[in-house]
Amino acid sequence: MKVRNLTLIILFLTTINHLQAQRANAFHTLNLPSASPQVREMQKLGVTEIEIDYHSPAHRNRDVWNNQSVIPQNGNPFPWRAGANMNTTISFSTDVMIEGQSLKAGKYGFHIIPNGNSFDLLFAHNNDLWGSYYLDVDKDVTLRVNVTGVDTENQERLTYRFLDRKEDSLIIGLEWADKRIPFTVSVDLNETVVASLRSELRGLNTYRWQAWNDAANWCLQHNTNLEEALQWVERSISGGVNGFGANKNLTNLMTKANIQKKLGLAEALDSTISEAMNTIGTPADVNYFGIFLMRDQEFQKAQVLTQKGLDQNPETWYLQLNHGICSYFLGKKKQAIAMLNRAKENTPEAYKSYVDRVLNEVRNGTYKL
Repeated sequence: MKVRNLTLIILFLTTINHLQAQRANAFHTLNLPSASPQVREMQKLGVTEIEIDYHSPAHRNRDVWNNQSVIPQNGNPFPWRAGANMNTTISFSTDVMIEGQSLKAGKYGFHIIPNGNSFDLLFAHNNDLWGSYYLDVDKDVTLRVNVTGVDTENQERLTYRFLDRKEDSLIIGLEWADKRIPFTVSVDLNETVVASLRSELRGLNTYRWQAWNDAANWCLQHNTNLEEALQWVERSISGGVNGFGANKNLTNLMTKANIQKKLGLAEALDSTISEAMNTIGTPADVNYFGIFLMRDQEFQKAQVLTQKGLDQNPETWYLQLNHGICSYFLGKKKQAIAMLNRAKENTPEAYKSYVDRVLNEVRNGTYKL
């Protein structure tokens, strides 16, 4: 009887302790400093958003790269979580290439299997694991690539850095202690940007002439998707349904003219230039279209357009400069020098040396565009 009572008492106390522990744990909700603080880093490559979410452990003078209790080696007993606490995650808003291998847009758990100075990088579609303890390398991993580590200056806290950035690629480097694990991320810039533009132009930007022009101009500058870009700039000029949002100006006419020139549409280009000659613009717009015409050896048309700009803004130095240059190429050297001297009087100090150089070369007959 006494044994039975003792058993009941032990069970009762155990239950009470368990409930107290649960109750205590339920209230551990304060935002307190962490030994391995969480870091969230986001950068863009072209229009592709890359976000890395990880917990950053300290070095604390440990031989982290050779200490099995800190970083498991050879996947034994499991891969390394590439940080602390929850598995590190990395997400891409578009499809990318990792070390030249395709990876679809999405969020991935990021794990590493070290083998000396060789590292297998694992991108797992199962991205919400506690560390790497339950990672199934055969079933959970979407992509596996191998890279080589490089020596770096000592880094106390584990960190991820974005390095060697180019227009369509960059290197992400995990750095800790004296080592960096680098891997290259690249994108098909034209494909990702054009897809993004198509999507954006269906939203609020569909009502903005600037958006259609900017999209067309990006394609022009990157020599891609030019036929569709021509449709986009026409939308900027002529507007949408029933002409809504139409805004013909020298900015979008110049984009249109440049695309037509690139596509070899000579007759259509002439028509666009004629439209521009009859369009009033800001001094800056007149300047840019005038330069376009001068580069195309259309000095007579450039001078006519520039004169229209000067009629509205007679003391604009860069329009006076363009007018004088046109006179020079049209064989009117005396008129050119007179206009360039007028331009010099109105030129800001920062640009006077440039105007002086143009003026001297015109006097000497050596000026070239």
